[in-house]
Amino acid sequence: MSGLPRSAFCWLLLAAVPALAVDFDRDVRPILSDNCYACHGPDASKRQANLRLDVEEDVRRVASEALRRVASDDVSTRMPPAYLGHDQLPDSKIAILQDWVEAGAPWSAHWAFAAPARPEQPSVRWEERAHNEIDRFVFKRLDQEGLKPSREADRRTLIRRLSLDLTGLPPEVGDVRAFVDDPSSDAYERLVDRLLDSPRYGERMASRWLDAARYADTQGYQNDAPVQMWRWRDWVIEAFNSNKPFDEFTVEQIAGDMLGDPTLDQLIATGFNRNHRSNSELGIVDEEYRVEYVVDRVETMSTVFLGLTVGCARCHDHKYDPISQKEFYQLFAYFNNVPERGRVLRPFNSPPRIPAPTKEEARELEGLADEISLAEESFRTIRESAADDFESWGLKLAQSQEPLNWLPRYGLAARFDYANRGISTSGLL
Repeated sequence: MSGLPRSAFCWLLLAAVPALAVDFDRDVRPILSDNCYACHGPDASKRQANLRLDVEEDVRRVASEALRRVASDDVSTRMPPAYLGHDQLPDSKIAILQDWVEAGAPWSAHWAFAAPARPEQPSVRWEERAHNEIDRFVFKRLDQEGLKPSREADRRTLIRRLSLDLTGLPPEVGDVRAFVDDPSSDAYERLVDRLLDSPRYGERMASRWLDAARYADTQGYQNDAPVQMWRWRDWVIEAFNSNKPFDEFTVEQIAGDMLGDPTLDQLIATGFNRNHRSNSELGIVDEEYRVEYVVDRVETMSTVFLGLTVGCARCHDHKYDPISQKEFYQLFAYFNNVPERGRVLRPFNSPPRIPAPTKEEARELEGLADEISLAEESFRTIRESAADDFESWGLKLAQSQEPLNWLPRYGLAARFDYANRGISTSGLL
């Protein structure tokens, strides 16, 4: 299970279980970011005492003194400063900093820039109940908190939990009975596989991604007219159901149209970048909103793929994350190449657009194309076989001295002869 849905699901579970040791990126950096970076962080215009606590060299140099200041009862020297209205840090956070400094103040890069690493499996007290790696991490944290694992749930509870987790729907009555009555040792594993193979699994897993990618079927501004984005939504659902590898999932959404000879599905994937709100109000400044759409793409891509809040750097160097204003507009340039307007025309999507038939519609279109091709071939055959007669008829008409009066004969009810100012009924059928 090396692809997106199942492996990502497991990694999220692992990431949700903290280890015993203090981790700088998980435990310490948030404390520094929330309480110190405003005055001792990336923003040079707000920096105090020429000190940066977002840089490893500075942190290692002042770690012990910083801990002393944070734990001090003297309000004149305590950090963050009381004279700016800050309360002392809670004892729990001071204890984290204490453990970190005693461990040598280990440093790590911002988690968004660090490659994921599989943690070592801890040894646990309840080894006989550990069926997989995740169980061991859960049991270790329970032990740390002085808790014990609950009894294994009965089968009715298990299938209900599993069905709701993987499909978002309760199990069918027949499925519950079949699972309860299944005596085989791998009944649970087969139930998991069946739910993972359900099309509802992709819908369940895609729901959070659609939220993160700001999916909607309307424009989002006050007029809120409809837009057609459901083909991209279905692409995401199918990506989960087909276990698409995460690298393909990423590349195709960000730049599927820039791949060599992209498929229709790869073009549809780039709808990720077209989910932004779109304004159809008459009085807007066209270029202003076109820029807003590009900014939206930068911020969304950075949030869901980089794990960074780069939006602050639109106006200034980021105060808390290592992103400069220049770097924001370097990212902006990547997405500033869509030939669209700021004001969109209602209804539906702003251009550029492409036909995006479903697989069923594509098959129907192929059938219709075949019928059209046969009809055109039949017409060519008839025209070629009648060419001589048509030429003779044309010559006959050219040599005739009689006036030509072209009238349809099929379905003719009456003929009006305006030249003679009369009405002829001779043409009644």
